[in-house]
Amino acid sequence: QLRLVESGGGLVQPGGSLRLSCAASALTRDYYTIAWFRQVPGKEREGVSCSERDGIRTNYGPFVEGRFTISRDYDKNTVNLQMNSLKPDDTAIYYCAADLSPALDCSVIDPRYFASWGQGTQVTVSS
Repeated sequence: QLRLVESGGGLVQPGGSLRLSCAASALTRDYYTIAWFRQVPGKEREGVSCSERDGIRTNYGPFVEGRFTISRDYDKNTVNLQMNSLKPDDTAIYYCAADLSPALDCSVIDPRYFASWGQGTQVTVSS
């Protein structure tokens, strides 16, 4: 398993931007599928964005509508989520998740497929 630590959450006004980061500790430069999920109380965890092992193939939840961008830095073992044009509905705890399975792709961003999770970071969009 990987140890994942998220950072970058906070309070932002509607229309603003935030950049979340996920640092992954690994003994070797294993390549893994990594994703961002979010959850609000009383609702299921939903997939926000996913990056496959090659860092080229990505996917986003339907609610993203071009506002978010996932990127990865293999040298630093980090994955970033740039979130622009934030809306109050984007308020949630955001989690980073990863899995080493070579068969895992991002065609479906399903939390059941990911073995390693971070502790989450709160994002609040409010005026």
